[in-house]
Amino acid sequence: MIYLIIAIVLGIIMLVAAVIAVYNKDLKTAIIAAGVTSLFASVLYVLLAAPDVALTEASIGSGLTTLIFFYVYNKIRRNNAQE
Repeated sequence: MIYLIIAIVLGIIMLVAAVIAVYNKDLKTAIIAAGVTSLFASVLYVLLAAPDVALTEASIGSGLTTLIFFYVYNKIRRNNAQE
């Protein structure tokens, strides 16, 4: 029963973070919200007894993807500042 409540709360948080990621005008906030969505998805996979999927989601989905987004964001910002 407690796992169901935790899963519902995580799902709601994921939906809110996904909406923030899509509709926010600030790119930094959108990138962080997308990472948070992925991080909570990995926690949800642990609750669903899929630790291998959770580890992959945490490392690739929230970790590597967020770092790549911030790297590209900084490159674009630097190129715009030089012009």
